[in-house]
Amino acid sequence: MGFFVFIDAADDAAVYPYERLISITCASNATLKMNFESSVGKSDGGDSVTLTITADTEAKVMNSIIENMNSNICLVADDVNSNYLVPDITACAITIDT
Repeated sequence: MGFFVFIDAADDAAVYPYERLISITCASNATLKMNFESSVGKSDGGDSVTLTITADTEAKVMNSIIENMNSNICLVADDVNSNYLVPDITACAITIDT
């Protein structure tokens, strides 16, 4: 089992098992949205992580995320330490289903 890791502030982080990923979509130019099954158990919503990326690198970043799912832990974005899976990711925002 592997996990995606996201940190968008010192007190705001999320870890999701790979199998909870529903989709990765291009929300707009320079923005990808990763959708996950709800972390609070609701069936009518879900959690999401919005990634800010370099314009026109959507396919490249999606491929990098998918390729790194072979590892046990895939640190996608850490805004606190400016550590990202690929240089084209520049920030993340976590939205938890409530």
